[in-house]
Amino acid sequence: MSERAITRALLSVSDKSGLAELGSALAARGIELVSTGGTAKALRDAGLAVKDVSELTGFPEMMDGRVKTLHPTVHGGLLALRDNPEHVAAMEAHGIGPIDLVVVNLYPFEATVAKGASREEIIENIDIGGPSMVRSAAKNHGFVTILTDPADYATLVAEMDAHGGATSQAFRTRMAGKAYARTAAYDSAIASWFAFSPAASDEPTLFPETLPMAFKRADTLRYGENPHQAAAIYVPQVVGTRGVPQAAQLQGKELSYNNLNDADAALELAAEFAGQAPAVVIVKHANPCGVAQGGSLLAAWEAALACDSVSAFGGIVAVNTELDGATAEAISAIFTEVVIAPSVSAEAREIFAKKKNLRLLECGQLPNPRRGGLAMKTIAGGMLIQSRDAGAITADDLKVVTKRAPTDQELKDCLFAWTVARHVKSNAIVYAKDGATAGIGAGQMNRRDSARIAAIKAAEAAETYGWDAARTVGSAVASDAFFPFADGLLAAAEAGATAVIQPGGSIRDDEVIAAADEAGLAMVFTGMRHFRH
Repeated sequence: MSERAITRALLSVSDKSGLAELGSALAARGIELVSTGGTAKALRDAGLAVKDVSELTGFPEMMDGRVKTLHPTVHGGLLALRDNPEHVAAMEAHGIGPIDLVVVNLYPFEATVAKGASREEIIENIDIGGPSMVRSAAKNHGFVTILTDPADYATLVAEMDAHGGATSQAFRTRMAGKAYARTAAYDSAIASWFAFSPAASDEPTLFPETLPMAFKRADTLRYGENPHQAAAIYVPQVVGTRGVPQAAQLQGKELSYNNLNDADAALELAAEFAGQAPAVVIVKHANPCGVAQGGSLLAAWEAALACDSVSAFGGIVAVNTELDGATAEAISAIFTEVVIAPSVSAEAREIFAKKKNLRLLECGQLPNPRRGGLAMKTIAGGMLIQSRDAGAITADDLKVVTKRAPTDQELKDCLFAWTVARHVKSNAIVYAKDGATAGIGAGQMNRRDSARIAAIKAAEAAETYGWDAARTVGSAVASDAFFPFADGLLAAAEAGATAVIQPGGSIRDDEVIAAADEAGLAMVFTGMRHFRH
């Protein structure tokens, strides 16, 4: 018989939400309640009769509660196979009663780490007895029901009502799987803290021998990159940096896989300008197609859009400051999939409300673009892990390698172009002038083609807006990696660039420098590249 009646329940929870209601529902069905410490007190405060675990074991809770359920009376009652005569005889011989239901949620280890607690407090929030009971009950789910999530309390009560006070094998199996997922995530969080936290180890390692990872599903998505692909989004169990998954969606359709990926790319680049002049980033297919700073957010929007208004159609917009009404009105003039901002004014919300399908996200604090952490990419048969590209350069890090040094304005444009280029797929070429991108070439198999494509886009923009010349004329150009030949640099010079910023390091650097000198360009080396595949 797959249905198993519940006559005795053991409850020991850290999160006491819903506990009184569950205890009352169990008691009303004639189920004996056994509990520990604070859980027993909470149940008694709710007017319920509770037996202490110490009454079962014959031992008091000791060592500040570290030892209370680690006892054969408890685990024998959980692990005994009720249809095995030897097990039944052992229970009778040692006075062990069966436990049919275990309700446990664990010490809040993840929350304790997240709030920046001391090492001692974190260690004390590593649960031992809880996971032991969870695993014992889950292993014996043929007879025992295990609950680890308060969200399942009402489901349990409904299950019992549907089965005459019992639970079905299907329900117990589902709850057992959820229980093991919880203990696995819990252990992963603990192992991750030991592996990566400087407070936990004198010698933390970036790449431990076994990489502990624990992610919780935040949502299922309509589909992946394409309709035939299933998709979901998971978030870390221990939340650190806030990003798109933690943003509040103020309006619009549900976010798709591509929306989330593109919004992340846009927000990461907008974060580069945190605390600076108003900045707007427009992203299409994970690549920026227009980026600008201005005296106002509206001015930045107009300059960013002008870089490539064709690609901006159906794009993702991120800004580095509160989104105001005037900018919202301008963005609403073209089809936009997602807009994300640290905050959104009431006027902007009202304007966007007219675009019911547009997804509007408020992210709060921008992520730190220089934060540490790992970047991961799956490949067939494995996973590639690297530290995040948190590298950065300043004007003091630059080395002038040409006869002519850049002017102050060229230097500003070089640094702006370099900031954008590190977020563009390789091979990346970015032209910038007066704090705005003039042309962006991304993802090409050679750097010369990226330079030419970016120049073509700039020429098209000049034609669209009726400018006398493309904005690449008098611009600075950034290359995410060195120019292996002079042809890419010469293509940029042909487009009108007057200054170049690149990592350097090619065996043909001398040839490229000579070409720059001949063209009258100023060029600086960063000594750092930013491939992004």
